[in-house]
Amino acid sequence: MKDNSLIIIPTYNEAENIKAVINKIFSLDDYNSILVVDDNSPDRTSNIVRNLKKNFEDKLFLITREKKDGLGSAYKEGFKWAIEKNFSYIFEMDADLSHDPNEIKKLKRMLVNGECDVAIGSRYLEGVSVVNWPLSRIFLSYFANIYVRLITWMPVKDSTSGFVGYKIEALSSLDINKIKFNGYAFQIEMKFRLWEKKFKLKEHQIIFVNREQGESKMNKNIIFEAIIGVIKLKLNSILKKK
Repeated sequence: MKDNSLIIIPTYNEAENIKAVINKIFSLDDYNSILVVDDNSPDRTSNIVRNLKKNFEDKLFLITREKKDGLGSAYKEGFKWAIEKNFSYIFEMDADLSHDPNEIKKLKRMLVNGECDVAIGSRYLEGVSVVNWPLSRIFLSYFANIYVRLITWMPVKDSTSGFVGYKIEALSSLDINKIKFNGYAFQIEMKFRLWEKKFKLKEHQIIFVNREQGESKMNKNIIFEAIIGVIKLKLNSILKKK
């Protein structure tokens, strides 16, 4: 499937995982390029990427930022870069191998075949498909997504998913600079904004495997931002319509 696609991977202290995830994506032989957006990782993640660039000269790209500035901020910078370079399909995924690179082909096929404008790798489309998460975190994530559906009415079961593919037409319809949130709320806001614009969102069941190497970036501030952010999104949407 020869297409002009870019996978954006934000990193902060992912030295233990980044080489494996890059090699797995390129082993798909699926005409993908990769952009790593690194927040000046103390563990020198960016150095590993620079060394790999020698093997994938025209397919692997790196943006190194001065400081840790959050997931949403990293994706926004990556999206603007991708739009400027005119990629047809843009994907976002984690660096820690929680997202299986083999699923990229399936998400891309949904976009290429015109099934949707936004393809979402979903943990909750058919029950719960999460491996090695503590029960408390599964409950938090699952019920957070129910909460999002109740507040926004958006017909997506995994609105906090970070494994997503976009058609360039959908992504470039947004003013990326106006996306406000930075943590899990960023993932919700991206989907909500595109749903509001009548783009078609479709989920594909994946198995999410908890990271084996490195540390999770989840914290209380990210959870709080998501809870409050969903209400703000819906209220602003209602006010705009009035």
